[in-house]
Amino acid sequence: MSFMDDQPSFFSRQIVIRENLDQRARIIAAVRRFFHDQGFLEVETPVRIPAPAPEAHIDAQAAGDWYLHPSPELCMKRLLAAGYGKIFQICRCFRRGERGGRHVPEMTLLEWYAAGGDYRDMMVQCEQLIAFVAERLARGRRLDYQGCTVDLTLPWDRLTVDDAFRRFTGMSAAAALAQGCFDELMGLEIEPRLGRKRPLFLYDYPAACGALARLKPGNPMVAERFELYMAGMELCNAFSELTDPDEQRTRFENENRAREAAGKPVYPVAEPFLNALAAMPPAAGNALGVDRLVMLFCNTASIDDVIAFTPEEL
Repeated sequence: MSFMDDQPSFFSRQIVIRENLDQRARIIAAVRRFFHDQGFLEVETPVRIPAPAPEAHIDAQAAGDWYLHPSPELCMKRLLAAGYGKIFQICRCFRRGERGGRHVPEMTLLEWYAAGGDYRDMMVQCEQLIAFVAERLARGRRLDYQGCTVDLTLPWDRLTVDDAFRRFTGMSAAAALAQGCFDELMGLEIEPRLGRKRPLFLYDYPAACGALARLKPGNPMVAERFELYMAGMELCNAFSELTDPDEQRTRFENENRAREAAGKPVYPVAEPFLNALAAMPPAAGNALGVDRLVMLFCNTASIDDVIAFTPEEL
């Protein structure tokens, strides 16, 4: 039986998901309200760009000689460099080959940046945002998702990546990287256990796992990066931003070498971004999956239940 043979018809699916789409609209409206109240400027940046940020595990969708952006990050950071201190964007982003219960190749991403802060400030802002959305939806401080009852009372839990590895796998994060099993252990042993009773910020990733993140002062083996987990689901990826153009160029070159070694396309260098980076102030940024946020508040395990069209329906 094919994938399509096993799916309800488009019209039948719309009847089932209509309430979820109504909820989706309310969530996006609440997100906008939060940022407007916080003095952020909503911006729009190009979807089609000449060069995405090279990352070994993210494949951009080609569009002619250019690419559909996997994230608005590079253009938004250029706006930071031009003097925009607090900006956010809700946009469509594209990642080739991503399809599953929590993935579609065209997704909706919320991305925001605040000059002058770091990843710890961003953790506070992130939990305030989601608590605000829950309040606007009249959810209070409790979220029920797929058998988990998550307490949203602030502040939320924090756990370093190394502590998570030692707690759940018995080995350090550095040892997992050296043995080539970091991603496998993260996906199978760690992520499903995170945020099941309270949302959890997993932070201080190994430097090799933060291609655009600032390294921790006094500890260059650690990147100032975090991910937020709720009920075992990764919801966002954030970090203190790297502002050194030479270091960023070196990291892009390293990521492209890793892509080439894996038989993947090598991406052009985003020279306008690198040229602007030296003018960018210290800042923190966050990319949050809107589709997954809606999944959480709609208590559904499938991303198909919170989008109007699945790729297979087009």
